[in-house]
Amino acid sequence: MTTPKSITREDILPFDDYASTRKERKKALMAVKKDRRMEVGPHASFYFESYETMWNQIHEMLYIERGGDAQVPDELAAYNPLIPQGSELVATVMFEIGDPDRRAKVLSSLGGVEETISITVDGEKIMGLAEMDVDRTTEGGKASSVQFVHFAFTGAQVTAFRAADAAVTVGFAHESYAHSAGMSGAIRAALAQDFE
Repeated sequence: MTTPKSITREDILPFDDYASTRKERKKALMAVKKDRRMEVGPHASFYFESYETMWNQIHEMLYIERGGDAQVPDELAAYNPLIPQGSELVATVMFEIGDPDRRAKVLSSLGGVEETISITVDGEKIMGLAEMDVDRTTEGGKASSVQFVHFAFTGAQVTAFRAADAAVTVGFAHESYAHSAGMSGAIRAALAQDFE
């Protein structure tokens, strides 16, 4: 069965229907997200998105902000671009630093970090392409704590990624954040389902 590649207004549950099942849905989503999250270096977490994670995110925004039907188009426009399309993976990359002063200091040294993110499959590097909806580095060189990044794979790279013995790493090549991490088999198996 092919996973849908976009969320439409028809996919949105009525507010009361979502509210009555929210607790169970959030619990189920935690299990899904467990195999879609990985840490890279001391501060960065990658959350690999899917139709399911974005469907839930839209419903959460509608639940929290309570903007009703008028809010739906904005949420669809914001989150549909983060659903993987065919031969890509999409990640929300978050620099998670609790202390505000330390966070500001670290982010001020990470301007342009979004241009250095990659996934390497058996030695072949796939560079990330950051969402260009807004500039995520300020004029002062401070990076945003949240980046949205697309990784476009070729057919051969998808095949390599799916192989049981594939060596996959995710990393940064920024002068102030040159960190990488190996992707677990469980995460790789979950993400392989994002490809058509």
